Amino acid sequence: MRLLIAEDDRALGLFLSRGMEAEGHQVRWVEDGQAAIDAFLEDWPDLTILDLNLPRKDGEEVLQTVRAHNSDLPILILTGRQEMETRIRCLDLGADDCMLKPFSLQELRAHCRALLRRRREVRLTLRCGPLELNRMDRVASRNQEVIPLTNKEFALLEYLLLHRGRCVTRSTLLEEVWKMDPEAGTNVVDVYINYLRKKLGDHPHGSLIQTVRGQGYCIAASHEGQASTTHRMETLPTAGRAPGQAAGVIPRLQHSIPPRFSGCQLATLRP
Repeated sequence: MRLLIAEDDRALGLFLSRGMEAEGHQVRWVEDGQAAIDAFLEDWPDLTILDLNLPRKDGEEVLQTVRAHNSDLPILILTGRQEMETRIRCLDLGADDCMLKPFSLQELRAHCRALLRRRREVRLTLRCGPLELNRMDRVASRNQEVIPLTNKEFALLEYLLLHRGRCVTRSTLLEEVWKMDPEAGTNVVDVYINYLRKKLGDHPHGSLIQTVRGQGYCIAASHEGQASTTHRMETLPTAGRAPGQAAGVIPRLQHSIPPRFSGCQLATLRP
């Protein structure tokens, strides 16, 4: 799952980021309220952990702004303020949960899991033909047979499925999945794409993960019942760049979709 953490204490922010990443989440950590709002508007997370004492805009301002745009996003307030009135006010403003500092990382993780389970509609399961990714349990399967994936392999496949129909650049994958400098001279993305293809049983002329020459990779948004189709692909910009600033659009990409991956769709779970 994609988590947004807004915490101005660098030691605590680093601790939270590493702790949640160790559980397999994709974490974006910001250190002030305005950056939290910008990050939220750029790419809605699945859950937000929000401190109240933030520079530029405090946590309550962030909470109000986020709720004005999205009434369904789970928000957990993490605060050192002991006054009951503060927690009540945050809950009245739209927070889903409050935890006091100091706290247990294990308890925080449990609160996050509970919030995600209670969310009315959340993209907990991604499906593409017989391939299924359970984002809560972090299990990939094909035709109900589990595919063993490492944390990075799962995160890479999850990111591509969340942005299916778009070409995702290598720079974007480096920054979003590996948290590396997008200009780093490394072929780690290509190496892991090959790992994934082998585990998914892809073959060169019928791969779920398509290579867009000179750009990156994509999972096509195919139409059910069609063995091959033509799609209009957009290049996904490097993280931090507004969608309208994408380097360009690949006009058309003709490729063949194997029958086992036709009818790609994103499923939602409802209680």
